[in-house]
Amino acid sequence: MTSRKMAEDQDIGDIEGPNMIFITAKFRIKPEYAETWPEITREFTEATRGEPGCLWFEWSRSLDDSTEYVLVEAFRDGDAGAAHVQSDHFATAQRTLPPHLVETPRIVNAVLEQDDWSLLGEMAVQG
Repeated sequence: MTSRKMAEDQDIGDIEGPNMIFITAKFRIKPEYAETWPEITREFTEATRGEPGCLWFEWSRSLDDSTEYVLVEAFRDGDAGAAHVQSDHFATAQRTLPPHLVETPRIVNAVLEQDDWSLLGEMAVQG
């Protein structure tokens, strides 16, 4: 489900307090592009990070599979998520990124009743 589809399906205005759209997506990259994926996605990443409603947009590489990258992103609300998927840089990414992929990326997205990262209290650092 895209951010826009999720925003259409869920009225996050009904949630009390701060909220955000939180998305995690896994991208399996063709082996010949795995090392250069950060550069391939640089313009898209920088443009997305510059969106007023983007809270974060961060890539990580799997420790178990060098061809898998994980994208963790968050938007302040449904309007910000919709603006992201309607942006020119998103349309460009839809055309330019898939030729570098092994398969369609997998995604999990949710509306969360918070507006930033929470602390993992079970692993609190003492001191």
